[in-house]
Amino acid sequence: MPKIKKIVLAYSGGLDTSVILAWLKEKYKAEIITYTANLGQGKTLDSLEEKAKNTGASKVYIEDLRDEFSLKYILPALKAGAIYEGKYPLATALGRFLIAKNLVRVAEKEKAEAIAHGCSGKGNDQVRFEVTAKALNPEIIILAPLREWELTSREEEVRYAQKHNIPIQISEESPYSMDRNLWGISVECGHLEDPWREPLPEAYQITTSPEEAPNKPTYIEIEFQQGMPSKLDGKNYELASLIEKLNLIGGKNAVGRIDLVENRLIGIKSREVYEAPAAVILHYAHKELERLTLDKDTFHFKEIIAQRYSELVYNGLWYSPLRQALDGFVIQTQKFVSGQVKLKLYKGSCEVVARKSPYSLYERKLATYTEEDIFDQKASEGFMHIWGLPLRTVAKIRKRKEKK
Repeated sequence: MPKIKKIVLAYSGGLDTSVILAWLKEKYKAEIITYTANLGQGKTLDSLEEKAKNTGASKVYIEDLRDEFSLKYILPALKAGAIYEGKYPLATALGRFLIAKNLVRVAEKEKAEAIAHGCSGKGNDQVRFEVTAKALNPEIIILAPLREWELTSREEEVRYAQKHNIPIQISEESPYSMDRNLWGISVECGHLEDPWREPLPEAYQITTSPEEAPNKPTYIEIEFQQGMPSKLDGKNYELASLIEKLNLIGGKNAVGRIDLVENRLIGIKSREVYEAPAAVILHYAHKELERLTLDKDTFHFKEIIAQRYSELVYNGLWYSPLRQALDGFVIQTQKFVSGQVKLKLYKGSCEVVARKSPYSLYERKLATYTEEDIFDQKASEGFMHIWGLPLRTVAKIRKRKEKK
């Protein structure tokens, strides 16, 4: 391995990345530059620069990427209908690609030989960071201290921090591991590692329990333009702001709680709790609008594409040629996915109660059973004859053989 003089570290300011910063500097005798992205974590990042420099960073990057995250990562996944294993809207996964892209960008700008992250050796995020980085810069060196250092527990990390005068806040430790961005929160560890135990109330951060949610339903109306949510209750919003608003409304009505035993890429099952009010609402509304505006064959085939798309995202392959090619199909399908969807939110449920579109394929005079009906029922006789022809042929031949 060539001499490493500069390292760009993905930095959150928590215990792990604070210790990693000092450990990398000590081990490699290198200059450490930190990179932090605001993806809608819901907490202030004002003190991070001072903290990083007090821990030994020579330079600090903090960037607000909420708009880019919403438009270039969340929106394509929403249009594709990407929900992993039918439940997880891929919030953490989508965020990792954007962070990794900017780690590489800053490394190239600063002429750093390496980037570093704080992911463990048995999670999915290490894959998302590293595969993305190598896809963008095959020569970049990637360091993953949690996979190689001598510290084997949180207690050892705390002792290391105290020994090296690393500024950390020692407080009662939450048993959970959490990641949050605009599109949702992932929660694991603690009692959640027992799939037979119901999640405790403190596992949830932004959603009210159904029991404590309002006793009256909340109605909202979302407008889409070519698959992109553009208005909420008749008011224009930038996408990031619309997502933030829906997180508040949905969370208040207990919408967006997901309890999932999922299949990780590396071959183990893990139990995760997710909170994603906006993602649940928007995915549901978007698909219901597609039911109205897409023809049957396209709608059914798109469900196959959605599953494959979600697997590519979950498995860290955002920059794969296949994912990029699938976007071409998705974009074509969204040309007429425009209209309004009205939803009813009530104690954890999210129901579509009305929908309309200038491109609606619903023809009332064909669907009705009233005197306005224009469907030619006599035409169905010939259709039945042709549609059932293969099965009648099979039956005739087999019965003929049975008589012999």
